[in-house]
Formats: sequence, structure tokens, C-alpha cells
Amino acid sequence: MREISAEKLTYVIAKAREMAGEPEGRVAKGSKRDGAADGCAAARAELAGLIDAMKEGEQCELIALAWVGRGKFTREEWKSALVEARNHLKQPTADYLLRNPKLAPHLESGLAELNHSGDGFEFARH
Repeated sequence: MREISAEKLTYVIAKAREMAGEPEGRVAKGSKRDGAADGCAAARAELAGLIDAMKEGEQCELIALAWVGRGKFTREEWKSALVEARNHLKQPTADYLLRNPKLAPHLESGLAELNHSGDGFEFARH
């Protein structure tokens, strides 16, 4: 990967984990866990802003990496994944990625598939 930095990717994964803090992503209003729901919503908003502010190449790599991580593409198909991701940019990238409740594990799996898991990428786990 050439576009997205290790630091930015690590941050995206950490925020995606924070965003997915609730199993269903929703908590009933008035429940004792409203604070957790607020935290998830704040993480989601922050992550959406970060993804929206990324350069096109970074967004393409993020989409392609998630696809590799969920098995849609293999390491050998990385260039094809990038091409398809570029075509996918017609819709808002943050909206698309944040609909995936398994975004963080998919990104981590994609890194492992691309043999980047030990290249300075350390993941914050909650």
C-alpha cells in the first residue's frame, strides 16, 4: 500500500472497533448503556469525517483492503481490487464502509493477507 499511512490505518481500525462497541450498534434510549451508545456514535462521526477527508487514493486502498479482508479479493488480485474500489468512489466512501459492522476485523484480515501485519501496524484493541 502506497497511499494510506500506517498511523492513519491504525487509527481507522481503532475507531472502527470503538464504533462497533455495541453488538447491534444500537441501545434503547434511556437504558443504562446510553453512554456507550453515545461513544459509538461519536466514534462513528469522527471516523466518517476522517474517511471523508482522505485523498481518493487512500479511500481506494481502504475499500480494497476491506474487500481483501472479507475474501472478495486475494493478495494476487490487489490491483484489481484497487481498480474496482476506484469505480466504487461514486458513492460516499465513509457511508459505504461504516455500514460494515466488521470493518475493523476485515481491515486487519486484509493486512494479514497482504503480509503487512508485522510492518509497523499495531492495532489498538478495546
